[in-house]
Amino acid sequence: MNFRNIVFKLALALLIGFCSKTHAQNRPELKWTKDGNAYYQFTDGELVSISLAQNERKTIISRDLLYTSGQHTIGRIKDFFFSEDGSKVLIYTNSKKVWRYETRGDYFVADLKANTITQVGKDKPASSLMFAKFSPDGNKVAYVSKHNLYVDDLMAKSTKALTTDGTERLINGTFDWVYEEEFDCRDGFRWSPDGQSIAYWQIDATKIKNFLMIDNTDSIYPFTIPVEYPKVGEDPSSCKVGVVNIASAQTKWLNIPGDAIQNYIPRMGWIPGSNEVILQQLNREQNVSKLFVANAATGVAQNILTETDQAWIDAADENWEWVNENKEFIWMSEKDGWRHAYRISKDGKRQTLITKGDFDVIEKSLVDEKNNSLYYMASPGNATQKYLYKTKLSGGSKPEMVTPSILPGTHNYDISPNGIYARHTYTTASVPLITEWMKLTTLNPLTMDGSITNQLGRIRPPKNKVEFFKVTTEDGIELDGWMKKPDNFDQTKKYPVVFYVYGEPASQTVKDEFGTGINRLYAGDMPKDGYIYISVENRGAPAPKGREWRKSIYKNIGLLNIRDQAMAAKKILQWPFVDKDRVAVWGWSGGGSSTLNLMFQYPEIYKTGIAIAAVANQLTYDNIYQERYMGSPLKTKEAYIKGSPVTYAKNLQGNLLYIHGTGDDNVHYQNAEMLINELIRNKKVFQLMSYPNRTHSINEGENTSAHLALTYTEFLRRNCPPGGR
Repeated sequence: MNFRNIVFKLALALLIGFCSKTHAQNRPELKWTKDGNAYYQFTDGELVSISLAQNERKTIISRDLLYTSGQHTIGRIKDFFFSEDGSKVLIYTNSKKVWRYETRGDYFVADLKANTITQVGKDKPASSLMFAKFSPDGNKVAYVSKHNLYVDDLMAKSTKALTTDGTERLINGTFDWVYEEEFDCRDGFRWSPDGQSIAYWQIDATKIKNFLMIDNTDSIYPFTIPVEYPKVGEDPSSCKVGVVNIASAQTKWLNIPGDAIQNYIPRMGWIPGSNEVILQQLNREQNVSKLFVANAATGVAQNILTETDQAWIDAADENWEWVNENKEFIWMSEKDGWRHAYRISKDGKRQTLITKGDFDVIEKSLVDEKNNSLYYMASPGNATQKYLYKTKLSGGSKPEMVTPSILPGTHNYDISPNGIYARHTYTTASVPLITEWMKLTTLNPLTMDGSITNQLGRIRPPKNKVEFFKVTTEDGIELDGWMKKPDNFDQTKKYPVVFYVYGEPASQTVKDEFGTGINRLYAGDMPKDGYIYISVENRGAPAPKGREWRKSIYKNIGLLNIRDQAMAAKKILQWPFVDKDRVAVWGWSGGGSSTLNLMFQYPEIYKTGIAIAAVANQLTYDNIYQERYMGSPLKTKEAYIKGSPVTYAKNLQGNLLYIHGTGDDNVHYQNAEMLINELIRNKKVFQLMSYPNRTHSINEGENTSAHLALTYTEFLRRNCPPGGR
């Protein structure tokens, strides 16, 4: 296996993924058959099932049916969904972006018994349907188009509007910009278990102010592009949940206590086999979480569970999982100082701790009620790695490590519904992602030829590996880090060091997985050129180190994380092979903000900085994210001001390159201009690179990514020259 080719391809593929906020939707979903003994995939233009362990392939939808009948315009297939009885397949295609993800497109129903394909919502504009899904009996498909809910009756071949009041800013069945960005909310409706009604969110963004981005290049006369964007201190959109009857198209609104503007509803779902809806409500400051169970017919809601935190509480996992004949659900909580799984009764009165110990559950993998097991990911001994564990679903048992200890690194498991099989992936900083199919009950690969052990034997690891280390700051804080030394490293020489930083609660940078140690913006070969490349994980990062680690950054973004980074760098600069006169730092988004703060607050350490798409003034960012981590600005703005780079711009001493896209709907270009003004006012010389109409990822347009890399590399090499001395 050609390791350098793998690295190069990975660098291109991940060029835009520089630690902006991470979302679960980034992971491709494995489509298991209902019995869990096979999985589905599109391959060679047809939908097939592949059985385990026989690896037998069966065609479900032929290429001829999909592409040669000439009666429909199925393009690139983005996703597919089976009806509950398996007789129909909903095919999602011709997808288009809504902000970050391709969540609108066309849908087609393949009837496997009739061997036909029909388009859903064919009277709607092309690529305008969102989140289409079958009714429980498979005879209807509901979807959103232009912020209204519709249902197609497949038997009657008719379409009915379930809502008609949707506008650009009154949003039914999906969400506004900030709910999507900060709560990962996109699909905004759920079929009832009996198929007679649909519960859905309605977001009223009519009072949200527009942020106007200006386009100066696509017309002789510039024009503005409005984005509904509630900034820090501005009221959020009003949010409520209604239940619409399919037959009458009448909506009953759930009577959830609390102001609809000053509270969020990030999660909602039906309780299986009932006419009740369960939902999570977070208050404006996101430090009080309430669970309500509401009767869909009457709208009456009961508060069954309330949690509080001195910092913040995260939105719940997206999928409600019910056990004990739907009398209990699985709930994640940090109330004992660690992220653990609990069984909660439907009335909230019984709470059973399932996972016990001084460790965090990173994520649930499978609730296997038949075998009284909960599978979950954790890493009690090393926050840079991830392993599969299991414990008794009833609680009271010790965690059992499922992943073989002989494979240290980062593991993921997609487990079949019956708990028998799994797709197991493994990676380290030195091992590209490799996959095996395994029998989970015996921990054996289905074939030795396809086993991870066999594949590892065929991989030639790099001679110059990423090294993981720990550094203890003068504050007594132990931080994880990684380092990639130069090729042909000579310990008698001193080398320049480049720090890669993110620093905020949305993402980790120090992980034992492939891609770590690769600078995807460097147009060349950093180790060959003679750079030491380092990243350190400060407190506040979402590492599995407990609540206190993660939430110590509350009201301290721009201070605590910056001090951790600087104090770690101070220790690292004492290493005999590090040239303290050639120290650079760079980051994107929150990492750009951290880069600016490091350059301004600790100019004696950092001589060169490259900040991309940074929040220069925390008061310009959206209310959900910034208020969650920095508290309410309506009480005091002190923490926001103290944590913002513009406050310290007057201290710039080193070489700064600032980069931003003028079409950034996430971190607005106004941050660049506020920073520029402050630097000018203090006579600070710096370099600026603006990318017209580019978004937060700065990858739109011919050669944009290549130009960005060349700009980055030229500045770094000129101001922080490579090579040992």
